[in-house]
Amino acid sequence: MSSKQKDVAQQHEERLNSGSGTSKMSSWLWHRTKPYTPPWIVTGGVFAAGTGANLQWEGAPWAGVGLTLASVGLTAATWWAGRSSGPQRRLHSAITVAAGTGWVTAAALSGPLTGPLPDLYLMGGAALALSWNIRQVMRTSAPEGSGAEADKGLLEKVGLARTKLRDVKVEPNRVTVPYELPAGELTNDDVAKAIPRIASALDVPTTAIRVQHDPDSARKGQFVIVPEDMLKDATRWPGPFAPGQSVAVPLRVGVYDDGSDLVLPLLDAIHMLVMGMTGSGKTEGALDVMFELLTRKDVAVWLADAAKGGQDFMPLVPAMDWAALDSASAAAMAATVQAIIPIRAAWLRDHAYRAWEPAAAEKQTDPAHSCRKDGTACGCYGLQYLVAWFEEAAKLLREMGEDTFTGIAQEARSAGVTLVISMQRASGYQLSTDTRASLPAAMCFGVRGDDAGFALPEEVLDAGANPAAWGNKRKGYVYLVSAGVDEDLYANPARTFWTGPSGEYEKAAAWIVSEFAAVRPELDTVTATAAEKVAGQMFTSRRERAAGAPLPAAPALAGSEEEASAQEVAALVDTEDAEHDATAEIPAAAGSAALPAAKPSPEEARELLDEMVRMLASVGPGTVAVKNLTPYLEQIGRDRSWVSKEMKRMAEEGRLAATGEAGVYRLLPALAAA
Repeated sequence: MSSKQKDVAQQHEERLNSGSGTSKMSSWLWHRTKPYTPPWIVTGGVFAAGTGANLQWEGAPWAGVGLTLASVGLTAATWWAGRSSGPQRRLHSAITVAAGTGWVTAAALSGPLTGPLPDLYLMGGAALALSWNIRQVMRTSAPEGSGAEADKGLLEKVGLARTKLRDVKVEPNRVTVPYELPAGELTNDDVAKAIPRIASALDVPTTAIRVQHDPDSARKGQFVIVPEDMLKDATRWPGPFAPGQSVAVPLRVGVYDDGSDLVLPLLDAIHMLVMGMTGSGKTEGALDVMFELLTRKDVAVWLADAAKGGQDFMPLVPAMDWAALDSASAAAMAATVQAIIPIRAAWLRDHAYRAWEPAAAEKQTDPAHSCRKDGTACGCYGLQYLVAWFEEAAKLLREMGEDTFTGIAQEARSAGVTLVISMQRASGYQLSTDTRASLPAAMCFGVRGDDAGFALPEEVLDAGANPAAWGNKRKGYVYLVSAGVDEDLYANPARTFWTGPSGEYEKAAAWIVSEFAAVRPELDTVTATAAEKVAGQMFTSRRERAAGAPLPAAPALAGSEEEASAQEVAALVDTEDAEHDATAEIPAAAGSAALPAAKPSPEEARELLDEMVRMLASVGPGTVAVKNLTPYLEQIGRDRSWVSKEMKRMAEEGRLAATGEAGVYRLLPALAAA
């Protein structure tokens, strides 16, 4: 109540309290009963109207017809006029008008004191008048500042004046309030901007308020308010959601704030970006996804974690089909994924699959999915779904370039491959815009500042999603945006499962590795053969490398650069050539002309070397070694020492990638495209 209203009420009370006792009591009674007199006055007016109508039209049949039509018309008009009010008030008003006009019509034709009309008037009129008095008492006895007036005041404070609130739906820890903005004055964008002020007015965190816009209107929608954070206590991993079933069944990885399951429909998501700052629970979410994947029967899991060497995933590595835990293996995996896409896509095409489906992983006994031209069942072994997960991918992107995953993301959908890129900050400096646009799904954990815009669509942020409010203070809190997930849930906070403290997590991982070893078959032949051809030893020795088996020692660098290079070349010389000087100029072959006196210039020699490297890498396993160039040294006009130094320079410039084996390099996609 405003100060002006308080002053008026105080003056009125003073007037009531002045004068004699009798007059004071009469004034008080009149003051208290006056607001409830209108229904009784209307009731008296109905009797007067019925009496007057009887004197005018008693016994007139046409008057009866006219009064009946007028009664029906007034009742319909009352129902129509009440469409903007609540359903109870609308119904109450229509019943009152129908009863009053019906009695007047009967009284006009028969007389107000005929038959049961007097009793109906006294009982019905009094009951209707009292019903309106009761309604008024219930309305005026509500606490001050509540109801529509309080709502109106709150909306005015937050800049949404004249906004209409519809029927409020109250559920346990959840309030849904439909709204309608004034036409031509406000839009749903204004509602999104007002969320922080609404949260302040209600004294709740901004993440407790979401807005669900009506897709068919720019000024309608509903507020969803969750006053209590039900995610404060982490939920322990409850076990696999669909053990032994297909990866086509969504993966359960956590819970929403209303207690419902947080599920990731992987085949709908296609490719996914996982983003969150250090300590936000990003790795815990990755473990939840891995727990689900490694309990399914038709999915192959490839993990690259060069940044931390698979530190968090080691207990699960034995169940994975390929774990690349160093830079060389991770680079090889990225190149392999890109290379096998057309091979897998061709297999699906030849077996009449427009996209991967669970039947593609089984033995092909259906003639409708046969690669034979005669239409009979081919009996080919199936093709597993492939998930290539690149953990802490920022390091790999720095080494291989920001366009590393662009081709994979744009082409892998038709090949039954899901690409997952996990990193702390997917800015344009680390992940190209084209690659980010090709990752339609996102799991966004706590971030700093405006970083959420790198992972979440603008409309989700406008609806109230705010992972920056958590930072790394709410471990495991996440927003999931993906095809196959209800869009109304995009702005709803969720929390991934907790896999338990150290010791319990290892036990759960060991149980998954042993329990589902028989469920998960070996990597399908199509993918394995292609990977072996592309990655070579990096793939065939993947188990040993993941287990930490010793790798070939790199040559020691001592003395001058020429001496170090000579030692590297010597390490690559075959046993049968050990007696020859590997650094000497190549003599002219017997029976052939000697080398020309004028050797190619350094620029020409480098161009020839580039051409040879591209040629060898394209026809081989994707790698090239110094010793592979021995047959071409005469054409280049240089010796092995020079070739070794030039290839090392190309690696430093980012055109080749070291593989971890002395003198062996991998051709990067950028150079291959050239």
